[in-house]
Amino acid sequence: MKEFSYQEIEAATGGFAAKNVVGKGSHGCVYRARLRCGAGHGRRLVTVAVKKASHPQGEAKLANEIAVLTAARHHPGVVTLVGAVAAAGRSPLLVMEFMPNGSLHDLLHRSPRPPPWPRRVEIALDVARAMRALHGAAPRIIHRDVKTANVLLGRDGRARLADFSLAVRVAAAGAPRPAPAGTMGYLDPSYTEPGRLGPESDVFSFGVVLLELISGRKVMDVNASPSSIVAWALPLIGAGLARQVFDGRVAAPAPGTDAEAAIARVLSVAARCVSESVERRPAMAEVASELRGALESGGWHRRGRDVVDRVCRRVVSWGIQLRVKTTRRSKVECTELSGSSEGGGAPSRADSCHLPSRSNSIRVR
Repeated sequence: MKEFSYQEIEAATGGFAAKNVVGKGSHGCVYRARLRCGAGHGRRLVTVAVKKASHPQGEAKLANEIAVLTAARHHPGVVTLVGAVAAAGRSPLLVMEFMPNGSLHDLLHRSPRPPPWPRRVEIALDVARAMRALHGAAPRIIHRDVKTANVLLGRDGRARLADFSLAVRVAAAGAPRPAPAGTMGYLDPSYTEPGRLGPESDVFSFGVVLLELISGRKVMDVNASPSSIVAWALPLIGAGLARQVFDGRVAAPAPGTDAEAAIARVLSVAARCVSESVERRPAMAEVASELRGALESGGWHRRGRDVVDRVCRRVVSWGIQLRVKTTRRSKVECTELSGSSEGGGAPSRADSCHLPSRSNSIRVR
């Protein structure tokens, strides 16, 4: 983690100008900034996101988020920590990778083009793998605010879990734990006192995310009856009417097809995750395995894409910004954007990496 000076971040955000605000919450704002990162001749001007608290309580949460992200910096599917400002006498600032494609919440509820079924399952799998890593860490990390607004979509097309301001690192079974917290609609109803905090609470929240992903319905809809997505979806799934839960904005898979069975499998996992019985909820390792199985059984193979993603993520880690384009013939073009404007100006130079349809090799030219 790089430690920046407050003056450096202040200048990069234009004095925390309102025009650079890309996100706003109850505890502070997120700004877009341009910083030089790297060492020696490899220093590059890159776009980052800077999180700044707006009040003392928000500063405490931001300091906690920096500590958690530092501990989770090697975990897959977690937003990348670039650095921080942690100087004495200064408000803490969090510097993380900039996610240009917004949140999953925006993709589901504000985009004019709802995502296709394979894309939804891919996103779910990315988040499940991130949560599996967090729950398996030592000490274990409980996110406590898993929701679609905290799932960000990167340049490489992959989803990242973000906003760890409420996250808790649980070192031992008897360690003191904070009071229950989370977001209405996603919050585990059995999490009513500090001693009941565990991975199962995150699993419940993830189950709600799965229901939202497949249905496209808002988690709490005051204009619907019932207003809760869980209360609406579970009876339909239990009655074998899973197709009635499918998002009507995209074409449903034909009845009896592998694709229909795959989506029904995802809904079955979601129903187990939001079970009232904490003991019946699956661990995230099992959830990730089920989602991978659904992706493969639906005929939506991503093995080749996984290889390209690993290459592109490595290049991005060098400070190079990429625009990733996948064509129908399994050709993936990774175009460098360093030196260009964020709005899509002409790149300074371009490289393409091609994935042959029947090979896992990568050829860069």
